[in-house]
Amino acid sequence: MTFSLDSIARQEGRVAIVTGANTGLGYETTKAFAQKGVTTVMACRTQARALDAMAKIQEEVPDAKLEFLQLDLADLANVRRFTEAFRASHSSLDLLVLNAGIMTPPYSKTVDGFESQMGANFFGHFLLTSRLIDLMPDSASSRVVALSSNAHRMGQKRIHFEDLHWEKRYAGMDAYAQTKLACLMFGNALARRLDAAGSSIVALSAHPGMSGTELSRNGPRLLQLFQAFLLATLGPFLAHPPPKAALPQIRAALDGDAKGGEYYGPTGFREFKGPPGLVGQLPYALDEAEQDRLWEVAREATGAVFPWESDAHATT
Repeated sequence: MTFSLDSIARQEGRVAIVTGANTGLGYETTKAFAQKGVTTVMACRTQARALDAMAKIQEEVPDAKLEFLQLDLADLANVRRFTEAFRASHSSLDLLVLNAGIMTPPYSKTVDGFESQMGANFFGHFLLTSRLIDLMPDSASSRVVALSSNAHRMGQKRIHFEDLHWEKRYAGMDAYAQTKLACLMFGNALARRLDAAGSSIVALSAHPGMSGTELSRNGPRLLQLFQAFLLATLGPFLAHPPPKAALPQIRAALDGDAKGGEYYGPTGFREFKGPPGLVGQLPYALDEAEQDRLWEVAREATGAVFPWESDAHATT
C-alpha cells in the first residue's frame, strides 16, 4: 500500500515523544507530527538546539504543539529524571519514537560504564521505554518505534556478548552496527512481549536508508569527508533527503495498518531510498533466544522493569 502523510487523519489530542528531535530524521518526524496536530515532546540533549529547531518548525506549522524536555540517553540517571518530568506534566503517551543516536565516535564510555554508542543508542532507549510504556493507552494506535539501520547487516552480524562494550578491541563502525542490530531486536522482542501480555500496543522498527543527516558528526573526520564525498557524487542515485528518509518511521508511527514486529524502510534498490514499506531483516534479529538474551542483559544493566515483569531486578 502506498503511504502518504496527506492520507493520515488529524491526530488532535495525541501526545508523542521523539528522541533526537532537533535534527535530521527526528526533526522531520516531529514536523510531520506537528502537521497532524500531535503534541510532541522534543527529547533532546541540548536546549538551545532544540529551541532553534522548534522555532523553525513553528515557522512552517504555526499551530504546532511542541514542548522541550532535556534528555541525555548516555546517562541513565538523566533518563530517569526525564521520565519523571514527563509524567509530572502528561498523564498519557501515544507515540514513542526512539530516534536519537550517535555514530562512530572515538572510543569512550558513558557514566554508567557502557560503550558510548551502545549506551546512547540502545540501553538509554530501553530504560526510557520501560518507564513510560505504562502511560500508553491499550490500543493499536499506541506505538513504540525503534530506529535501526541498514548497518544492522554489517560487522559481526550478531551481538558481541563476550565483549559488549568493546574493551578488547574497538571498531567504531562495527560497534555502531551492533547497536542498530540491538535496536531492531528490541523492537522485535518488545512486540512479542506486548502480545504475550495481551496488550494492543504496537512495537515495531524502521530504518531510513541512505540520507545526508548529522548522524556521523561525532565520528572521525576522515569518515565525515568520505560520507560527504559519497553524497555529493552518488547521492542523487543512492540517497534521499531527510524528509523522505524519515517516512519509514513516520509510517510505522501513524499507519493504521502497521502491526507489531514489522520493519519499515525504503523499498528501492538495496533499501537505500524509495517509498516506505515493509523490508527484510537479518535472520539473527529474528532469533527469539538471542532477543531474550539481549533483553536480560539490558534489564540487568539498566535496572529496567516493564509493567508485565517481576520487579525482582528493579533498581531506583
